[in-house]
Amino acid sequence: MNFSLHHQDADTSARTGVLDTPHGKIKTPVFMPIGTQGAVKSLSPEEVSSIGSNLILGNTYHLYLRPGHNLIENAGGLHAFMHWPGALLTDSGGYQVFSLSKMNKISDEGVEFKSHLDGSSHYFTPEVSMEIQRSLGADIIMAFDECPMGNADYSTVEKAVIRTTRWAKHCTDYLSDHDAIHDWDQTFFPIVQGSVYEDLRLQSAGALIPYSTCGIAVGGLAVGEEKNAMFEMVELMDSALPKDQARYLMGVGRPTDLVRSVRAGMDMFDCVLPTRNARNGQVFTSNGVLNLHNEKFKDDCDPVDVSCSCPLCTQYSRAYIRHLFNINEIFGHRLASLHNLTYYLSLMETMRTEIEQDTFQDWSKDFLQKMSDYKGM
Repeated sequence: MNFSLHHQDADTSARTGVLDTPHGKIKTPVFMPIGTQGAVKSLSPEEVSSIGSNLILGNTYHLYLRPGHNLIENAGGLHAFMHWPGALLTDSGGYQVFSLSKMNKISDEGVEFKSHLDGSSHYFTPEVSMEIQRSLGADIIMAFDECPMGNADYSTVEKAVIRTTRWAKHCTDYLSDHDAIHDWDQTFFPIVQGSVYEDLRLQSAGALIPYSTCGIAVGGLAVGEEKNAMFEMVELMDSALPKDQARYLMGVGRPTDLVRSVRAGMDMFDCVLPTRNARNGQVFTSNGVLNLHNEKFKDDCDPVDVSCSCPLCTQYSRAYIRHLFNINEIFGHRLASLHNLTYYLSLMETMRTEIEQDTFQDWSKDFLQKMSDYKGM
């Protein structure tokens, strides 16, 4: 796999590029829908593809627990198992081991943890994470890292940075000693840690760049830290990370977060918000956020967003989608999820166009101002 930089904005760090993967070319900046357990919640692969997505994310921790990586390997890999023709990225499971497991015990070798499902004991090392991801067969596989929460103190974060660097070497050593299981190559992304501590972020980036050949991730943000502190770290990474490699900001975020992060030179994003918020009746629109449970939409026969081309907006009204949520009809969840992902993917396409036309600076300022003025309904 390789990453090629196409255009650099003259006034910001925003840029466009292409990730050439074994399962297709990915234009960046790109947003990845979340398919944690082998499915984007409530949507078919055909629907996800129809709205312009060709890269989605799966998760090592969840797929290891259910249905098991060996089963998926025997099915031909995750692409075949979930009938997804596009590219896949799998997270390493590190974040979930620390945030979801009922109990974990960490050492320099790995993490012993109890499943959030049934309390059963498991043990992840960097090598185990790589073995699972080899079985899953994603195009992009992520390093096994230690991700402290946003309120972690300096000493805790420093230890996590040191351990994450050590584990990155273990990951790459394991991959160099083991051939790919499936008929395509997999590309490894290390993950920069350091929380909101500038010196630790720079230390982590410097130590991990040697393990990066095509792309590198920025992790440990959007985990509870103050928003301005997060963006200070994002901007710091713009100057610290290689310009000729893709930069993946993990777990971000809201539409305004995406625009600000693209301005700061980030290329790849994922977040649960489009589908999670959709299931709770909240939709993103060109004029801000709508809460479809709101009484004011009871008799509103207008589209959710007149500027959107998704099935919800072209075929149904606000009153109808509100009705579906009031009766807890899964069709409402599906329509809202399809709409929110369409909005996110359209936003990324708009940003790519504005960057290519050298109008991104003014466009992004207008967008951020508009969203700050809009209070939602």
